[in-house]
Amino acid sequence: MPKVKIDGVEMEVPAGITVLQACELAGVEIPRFCYHDRLSIAGNCRMCLVEVKPGPPKPQASCALPVADKQEIFTQTPTVQKARKGVMEFLLINHPLDCPICDQGGECDLQDQAMVYGLERNRFHENKRAVENKYLGPLVKTSMNRCIQCTRCVRFTTEVAGIEQMGATGRGEDMEITTYLNKAISSELQGNIIDLCPVGALTSLPYEFKARPWELRKTETIDVMDAVGCNIRVDARGREVMRILPRTHEDVNEEWISDKTRFVWDGLKAQRLDRPYVREFGKLRAASWQEAFQRIAQRMNGVNPDRVGIILGDLVGAEEAFSVRQFADQFGIKNIDCRQDGTPLGEKGGRAGYLFNTGIAGIDEADSILLIGTNPRIEAPVLNARIRRRVARGGCPVSLIGERADLTYGYKYLGAGPETLSQFLSSEQQGGAKPMVIVGQGAIDRADGPEVLAAAYKAAEKLGAIKDGWNGFNVLHTAAGRVGALDVCALPATDGGKTTREMLDAAKAGELDILFLIGADEIDTQALGATFVVYVGTHGDAGAHRADVILSGAAYVEKQVTYVNTEGRPQMTERGSFPPGDAREDWAIFRALSEALGQALPWNNLEELRAAMYKVAPQLMRIDHRTPASTNELADLGKTEGAMSAEPFHSPITDFYMTNPIARASGIMAECSALKNVQKLEAAE
Repeated sequence: MPKVKIDGVEMEVPAGITVLQACELAGVEIPRFCYHDRLSIAGNCRMCLVEVKPGPPKPQASCALPVADKQEIFTQTPTVQKARKGVMEFLLINHPLDCPICDQGGECDLQDQAMVYGLERNRFHENKRAVENKYLGPLVKTSMNRCIQCTRCVRFTTEVAGIEQMGATGRGEDMEITTYLNKAISSELQGNIIDLCPVGALTSLPYEFKARPWELRKTETIDVMDAVGCNIRVDARGREVMRILPRTHEDVNEEWISDKTRFVWDGLKAQRLDRPYVREFGKLRAASWQEAFQRIAQRMNGVNPDRVGIILGDLVGAEEAFSVRQFADQFGIKNIDCRQDGTPLGEKGGRAGYLFNTGIAGIDEADSILLIGTNPRIEAPVLNARIRRRVARGGCPVSLIGERADLTYGYKYLGAGPETLSQFLSSEQQGGAKPMVIVGQGAIDRADGPEVLAAAYKAAEKLGAIKDGWNGFNVLHTAAGRVGALDVCALPATDGGKTTREMLDAAKAGELDILFLIGADEIDTQALGATFVVYVGTHGDAGAHRADVILSGAAYVEKQVTYVNTEGRPQMTERGSFPPGDAREDWAIFRALSEALGQALPWNNLEELRAAMYKVAPQLMRIDHRTPASTNELADLGKTEGAMSAEPFHSPITDFYMTNPIARASGIMAECSALKNVQKLEAAE
């Protein structure tokens, strides 16, 4: 390890790092605008100047200078301070005086560093240049007069998002950052350039002039728009969520979030269910909780439990799924299922049969990846960016069985469906030291799902993906609440319990009297026939339109519950705002309902509920800790026998921006969806 002196203090630093990184390790702050530790080095803002000996007698850009043994680095000499002030002065020559009206005010790197490293006045009095604002789409607002050409946005869209649509034109004073065709950016991760921009050139268009950062109450919580479990910060003013920002978690989302995660906040206040409703003469009317419970009790009275069903939706927290599971046990209801898409997960293979077993960070170690029935770009954009980074590093070929799609990286297309998977099993294949198989919900949410899952397991076994120290069999979920519900066993009873498909068939045939939908809006509500439907949820979506009784619940930013992401990592949300009106959390609703039905659940508050839940699923107690699943039962997946159909695999997500009730209530997501459809039509033409 090289030995260097930083401001007179000698220390050892890892070989291959830059002078700027060495200074960070020493705790010395180096100003910068263009440098970002997750992007390639540009070296074009020159703010990070330091003096280095041996070396030329002038300041050098520390972000692009590698450390060397016996190097002396000076960060606070008069020469360095004068150089930084000069750089800051040049950066501000053309910068407009927009601070009072700029949305970046209070969170602007240029503003902060000008106070510390700049001069008290500017000596230039020439006219400032003017740059036309660029159109990037409905999410990112541009004020290009403020741009300092750090190129962070260009490098992010190219290197992380994987789209080559942004770049720089012109040189010197005429240089401009723009999209090549002056069209909207097509990435699902584009909102991250707002965080990366060190000035106010790129800001959030939906958040424009909404609030100042010091007005907002900031709550650290977890995202539920997909199953990755991205760490986020919810900023609220009063009861209203104003924006959502990413938090850093190296093993989950690093510091990126998808556009749906970032901009879905307006859907939290639209079409909300703020009180119970009951249906009378074909129309819903507002009711009290007591009246709603009484209506359910009247219908439940004397009904055979075998004619009652419960379907859990995608956004149900672990505590809520556990309370529903206990509610079903209390009243002898065998028909309960958390898999509203009809997958066979949880029936065989233990926990390893439904987890992303390598962990999301394990993608960095893989040396080959086989994708089966999944399009990770729209099912888990942040996870897809990690796959892209691993592919870009080299030595990790990707193969795909399923729908052709632009994944932002190269892959070998093997075929469209089960026939290709069967051919793969009969061919000679080698997977390397750490192969990875990723099975998507589009491969197993079919009638032949168990057979496809068995074939996927055999493919992983054939590639040598399951061995000591490495379990490369991975299931990529699309529902944030699915793994937690599976962990607490919200599944049909083994002695005659009906799955989601069987409950829908029974309802259609008139063999199901009562059906509870716990945020389940992705099912075919037309198939429910005359069944009495109780809907517990947050928005007036498909389930609420069909319901006979509506019990209004709390959204993910309005409650403290546990969500388990696709890799089996339990993470807990925090309440960033309160539910509207008279809405309540789902677990409290079922506790009160059970009492109204005469058999109260055996706990009185959230702490007692969790104590009971941890006895059933102790791994949920280890918040933010991924408990690896045992592979002992995994071989049971391969024992399923039967023929797979010839139908090709299809991704379960047809519209990235419209996957759940919150997103469908969002005006921002509706605008993005419409734009995406236009882009598809233009591409087809």
